[in-house]
Amino acid sequence: MLSWTRPFVPLAVFVAAFGGAAACSSSGGGTSPTTAASSSATTAAPATAAAVTIKNFSFSPTPITVKAGQAVTVTNQDTTDHTFTDSGGAFDTGHIAPGTSKTVTLAKAGTYHYHCNIHPTMTGEIDVSG
Repeated sequence: MLSWTRPFVPLAVFVAAFGGAAACSSSGGGTSPTTAASSSATTAAPATAAAVTIKNFSFSPTPITVKAGQAVTVTNQDTTDHTFTDSGGAFDTGHIAPGTSKTVTLAKAGTYHYHCNIHPTMTGEIDVSG
């Protein structure tokens, strides 16, 4: 019966011959998992818009907290037009037709009290953090 034995090749010879030093090293060099993770983090998607829904003649949720520069999308799920209007004049979407949305972005930190110009009893609040 014939038997075959593999020749012994020291690891250092194998690594040098096949250029695997960077892949085998855990102390940096080449492309490491840490480098790959950090590069994918730089291509992350921007923050999503906060959502306010108009339904049954009310805004929900209220109050809502967002970061400065974050968009707020208001969707009208009622059967009539509404507005999303800041009482201090910082924003006014104009009419939002049933089944449609409008978006506002507040760059300055503070508390914003809003209402519907068509139905003044509809009110809400946005707290914007810096």
